[in-house]
Amino acid sequence: MRGISKHFGGVQALSNVDLDVYPGEVVALVGDNGAGKSTLVKAICGVNPPDEGEILFQGTPVRIDTPHAAQSLGIATVFQDLALCDNLDVVSNLYLGRERLRLGVLDEVEMERRSGQLLKELSATIPSLRTVVAALSGGQRQTVAISRSLLGEPKVVLLDEPTAALGVSQTEQVLNLISRLRERGLGVMVISHNMVDVRAVADKVVILRLGKVNGRFNMHEVTNEQIIASITGASMNGGVA
Repeated sequence: MRGISKHFGGVQALSNVDLDVYPGEVVALVGDNGAGKSTLVKAICGVNPPDEGEILFQGTPVRIDTPHAAQSLGIATVFQDLALCDNLDVVSNLYLGRERLRLGVLDEVEMERRSGQLLKELSATIPSLRTVVAALSGGQRQTVAISRSLLGEPKVVLLDEPTAALGVSQTEQVLNLISRLRERGLGVMVISHNMVDVRAVADKVVILRLGKVNGRFNMHEVTNEQIIASITGASMNGGVA
C-alpha cells in the first residue's frame, strides 16, 4: 500500500499510509483505539476503498473496491466477530456459500474429506467435523474461521484481533495456527493489542497513530518500550513525539 488516505466527512481516518506484506511473513499492525487499524484493513479487503493512494498486489497496481475483488485477488479477511453460524457444524461453516455439489445435491463426503485434510494440514484440534460451532471453544471457533478463509487458496490473510478474549491454551492454539499460515508461504497481517502475542508470531510490527504510520520495526530489533512509545506518541526520554 502506498500513500493510502481515507476520510469520513471531516474526519481523516488514514493519512498517507505505506504498508508492505511479503509472502511467508507475519506483520503485526498495532495502535491505540481510533488509530486507524480497522479502517486500513477495510481498505485492503474492499469494504471501505481508500480515497487516495495505490495498492499493489504481487507488484501490479490493483483496484479493490469490493470484498469480492479482494477475494478474487487472493486476500482473505477474518474479522473479530468471525461470522460463524452457531447452529451449523464445522463442515457446513467451512463451506458456507461455496458448497460442493454432485449431481445437483450437496457432496457431503467430499466437503468432509477436504475439511479434514485442511484442518490436519494446519494441525488444528477440533473434536469432530460434525460438532456444531456453538459447542466449540473460542480458540476452536477462531480456528474454524481462519480455516474457512483458506478454502479459496488466498495469498494474504488479514486477522482482526484473533486472540481477543481467549484463554491461555486457546490463544496458543491460534498462535500456532498463524505460524502454520506463515509456513505455507502466506502473507499474514495481524491486528492485536496484546504485545505478548505480537512478539510470539510477528516478524515485523507497524504502528499506527492518529491515522499515520508512527513506526515500523523488525520484531527482533525493537523493545516493548519502543513500541509503546510509538503507540502513545511519547519519546523515549519522556516527552511527546
